[in-house]
Amino acid sequence: MSKKKKDPTPLVLKVVRTLFPITEKVLPVVAYRYFIKLFFTPLHYATPEKEQEIAAKGELFTLKAAGKNIRAYRWGEGPIVVFVHGWAGRGTQFRKFIERFTLKGFQCIAFDGPAHGQSEGKTTNLNEFKETLTALFQSLPERPTAVITHSFGGVAALYSIMEGLPVTRLVNIASPTIGDEIINTFLRAVNGSVKTGAYFKKYILQKQGKPFDEFSSLYFIKHLPHPITLLLVHDEDDKEVKLIHTEELVKVYPAAYVHKTRGLGHNRILKDDEVIETCLKFVAS
Repeated sequence: MSKKKKDPTPLVLKVVRTLFPITEKVLPVVAYRYFIKLFFTPLHYATPEKEQEIAAKGELFTLKAAGKNIRAYRWGEGPIVVFVHGWAGRGTQFRKFIERFTLKGFQCIAFDGPAHGQSEGKTTNLNEFKETLTALFQSLPERPTAVITHSFGGVAALYSIMEGLPVTRLVNIASPTIGDEIINTFLRAVNGSVKTGAYFKKYILQKQGKPFDEFSSLYFIKHLPHPITLLLVHDEDDKEVKLIHTEELVKVYPAAYVHKTRGLGHNRILKDDEVIETCLKFVAS
């Protein structure tokens, strides 16, 4: 008899999913404000043993960015490829990429974003990821050949490029692009309603002086200071970040290359041999 797969969902999220809709009805303003806090507070998941092993094989170093100590990793020698993980992720999630890319003569560099993995902080945001990428690039002896991202990491990369990060070759895997859909994904995660979403958008407009849509990849891609060579990898069965995110980005940036997969979902796509080979060929070209 096969073992039942353990649900990796943190207990705190299970509790929030139960209590949030109740709070939303009884104390709506409390729920709205709590949603804002949750939006900028990444959950922490246990690091699998194989990721711990790849971390132990790398050279660890520390960056100072956004007022926080950032854990970073280096493997191999050769042209540099930087990896940027997604929300609630870790740099070591790219372990299979790292194994393959170092074998092919690339130096792989990854980091745990602010408030992620082994880095400092409890909350973070897009600007802090940009500051981290900027600090990382400044610490490197040469400009990276490419940047490879997953999920939110793609948003952070495009934002950073728009703000001047010198990247010309980018791979975004399962990355969200549509502002409203990003909010809706968070709402589904906590069983929140459209009223909470509307409050959140109003808060961002008041706090930042511009709408949430201007913090989305669809906005960034239209305001890049220079063209980039872009590969978009997305699974047709991704339930967390649906394929429409990539489809909409291609409409405004038709020069992008697209590689679609099926049956991998949002996270297993990082372990797929065909995906890794596609990205390797794209970077090596």
